[in-house]
Amino acid sequence: MYQTLLTQILSPKLSPGERLTIDAMSRSLGVSQTPIREALHRLDNEGLVVRTHMSGYRVAEPMTRDEFEELIDMRLVLEPAIARRAAERDDPDALADLRDLNAKMVVPAAEGQGSGYAVFARLDAGLHDRIAQAAGNRVMRSALTRLHTHVQLFRLNYTVQITSLAIEEHSAVLDSIGARDPDGAADAMRAHILASAERFRAGYPEDV
Repeated sequence: MYQTLLTQILSPKLSPGERLTIDAMSRSLGVSQTPIREALHRLDNEGLVVRTHMSGYRVAEPMTRDEFEELIDMRLVLEPAIARRAAERDDPDALADLRDLNAKMVVPAAEGQGSGYAVFARLDAGLHDRIAQAAGNRVMRSALTRLHTHVQLFRLNYTVQITSLAIEEHSAVLDSIGARDPDGAADAMRAHILASAERFRAGYPEDV
């Protein structure tokens, strides 16, 4: 159910500010209210829906431009350091998992908007989390998790180019991790974050 609602939020099916009624969703989706409540609670924790007193849930507004820029600044501090640490550690299992995750992104990337886009966002988040796990620093990983970076960013722009280019950039990061090149891994991650930021900025009006 979480994936169903995430797909709708990451597509034009559910608009920012739209009210989400548990009873109506239960009827339309043909499921009990329990899994819907659980999914909405998770989405609330990720900042994708907002719970309001006496009126249930509504779809959250996307990040403002200022919030977006602050998120990118935080990523630039945190994630190159994570990639550096991952490259410093010799973890063949982690590298195999990362390459597998990156390969799995190819199909949903090609599918584009809709369910494929939501699946790609989930896999993308999983890859960055796995790099953080490979870095072996629980505080860094927890900090990255709390940002809910990917579900927030993927609401800003729906172009296939965002997904296909990300796969190439991930490969550069993973190649440096595999070569145990800390500087190269940090530089590749920084380049990925900066390039990704430029792509997502296209979701904001030019005069903002």
